[in-house]
Amino acid sequence: MKYEAPRGTQDVLPAQQPLWERVLRETEELCTAYGYRRITTPLFEDTELFTRTSGEGSDVVQKEMYTFTDRGDRSLTLRPEGTASVARAYVEHGLYREAQPVKTYLIGPMYRYAAPQRGKFREFWQLNVEAMGSDDPALDAEVIQLYAELLRRLGIEGWWLELNSIGDRNCRPAYLERLNAWLDEHADELDEDTLAKRKTSPLRVFDNLPQKPEAVQRALAEAPKIGESLCADCRAHFDAVRSYLDACGVEYRLVPTLVRGLDYYTRTTFEFMAKALGAALSLAGGGRYDYLIEEIGGPRTPAVGIASGIERLVLSLAEQGAEPARPEVDVFFVVEDNGMRPSVLASMAELRRAGRAAETDYAGRSLKGQLTQAGRVGAKATVIVRSAGATLRRPGEQDVEFPSLAEAVEAL
Repeated sequence: MKYEAPRGTQDVLPAQQPLWERVLRETEELCTAYGYRRITTPLFEDTELFTRTSGEGSDVVQKEMYTFTDRGDRSLTLRPEGTASVARAYVEHGLYREAQPVKTYLIGPMYRYAAPQRGKFREFWQLNVEAMGSDDPALDAEVIQLYAELLRRLGIEGWWLELNSIGDRNCRPAYLERLNAWLDEHADELDEDTLAKRKTSPLRVFDNLPQKPEAVQRALAEAPKIGESLCADCRAHFDAVRSYLDACGVEYRLVPTLVRGLDYYTRTTFEFMAKALGAALSLAGGGRYDYLIEEIGGPRTPAVGIASGIERLVLSLAEQGAEPARPEVDVFFVVEDNGMRPSVLASMAELRRAGRAAETDYAGRSLKGQLTQAGRVGAKATVIVRSAGATLRRPGEQDVEFPSLAEAVEAL
């Protein structure tokens, strides 16, 4: 029987790990510098947490969740996204009693049943950055600027930021009335998928607008936009977000049809896009979700966050020709006399305790083969060990002879 990784999953092999490690290292260092602390949540949650927060009619709930019943007859779901889990932890552990805002980041696997594509998996790794407990528009700008800085540090090119505001409970109802009236008049110009999304939430007619048929795109371009109906508070908030982004030098494109696919978003919405695989690819998306925590039983808590697929960052780096760093080997021991292997292994253990990366041959290679392997792994130093002494060899330097292995190790 031939065993393979389940469809929509992947193995990240040792040769691929350096790019992943680079992304994760930069992410962790940057989040820490911005005052965000790491949080870890379970891989699965009560199903109702996601149906309540994402919306019964969302694609995530209707089509994409991995849901199962455990032996206690409880309905559980592998987390399809991270924000609801972090919000649940915020409420459960009373983090609203701490100094606000509570700023966290989460890195871990998520699960969605969808057609696998390059850069889109059923098991995928995601970065979530969340700031809960403040409605300050400067916080919206900070989350956006943090991600822009991550892209700069990673050296990812050709990206752009799309920005919009979708209002709040005060102004959105009046807008939805206008939008529904327009949709009634133009229903024959829309496709079945768009009409189905309207039934769950009229705003969702704009979901994935660039992927809709051109005729539908042209029709929706004439629909009323939420930006035309913002109340004074939402407009002031959005103007402040834009002014802070301008002050930080973060460029953006106003996209009046940009909405998010989950029910909990309010006011600021944004998406980072890039050219990859010959098409526009979403690197990250997010926005403000001021009603989410209240929806799951917590106090009224304004919040903002962003989610980014780690695979897409790695893919973007690979497409730009980023060279994965080769693991460093400080010392490679070439053993000419097998009787010296116990001493070599002891020396390696001593060096490793001191924080040095040490390697030797475990494949029975000849002396020449061991020297070739030392070069292959990029060893900074090679120690050739024989019963009568040892030779220390460094690239570009003269060999140094020692009467014993211990003295060669001491010289290292």
